[in-house]
Amino acid sequence: MFVKSAMVPAAKCYTVQADESIEHVINLLEEKEVDALPVLNGDTYQGVTTRYHIYQDFFKSGLSKQDFYSTKKAGDILTHEDNFLQGDEIFETTLYQLNDFPLMSVVDPDKRFKGIVTRYDVFNQFRSAFGMHKEGVRIAFTSVETEGRISRLAEIIQQFHESVISLVTFDETDKLVRRIVLKIEKKDNLDKFLKQLEKSGFRILDIKED
Repeated sequence: MFVKSAMVPAAKCYTVQADESIEHVINLLEEKEVDALPVLNGDTYQGVTTRYHIYQDFFKSGLSKQDFYSTKKAGDILTHEDNFLQGDEIFETTLYQLNDFPLMSVVDPDKRFKGIVTRYDVFNQFRSAFGMHKEGVRIAFTSVETEGRISRLAEIIQQFHESVISLVTFDETDKLVRRIVLKIEKKDNLDKFLKQLEKSGFRILDIKED
């Protein structure tokens, strides 16, 4: 999956122009209940202004609130000027970048603003990958890391006509063991399915219905 799959397009984003007043920026942050806004010059990306950086700049400025409002523009208080995405990055790469920042802007090669990827959208995508939006039975199990094990799992799933909601694997190479989390729709043949998994060498760790 690529970053652009979780991108909020520019037409749906809240943005400000670099020459707009900080007072306007703060009012927009409050009105939309967001912590950061992309700053543009026309449709060209300039950076991001955040509630935190605005307040930090105000306390350091020594200016009165009114003077700060009248002299500072959105383009004066920027971060992430050279830190952005272009949409073709692997989705997982955004996790580290969004760990301590609410959004990342997506731009084209000419730095024209295309949209944003937010921390909320990233984690929502991972919730979807784990099947957390749909009820079912989550089965955690392990398998020895050998060739053909995922194929064997697929055969068992097909044999019992299971409806797969999600399938995620975790590699533990130091133990030559792969952990697998499979979520399937609840059916009456669950016990038989689990017995076949164990018979085929998969060790069940946990079963949870949600």
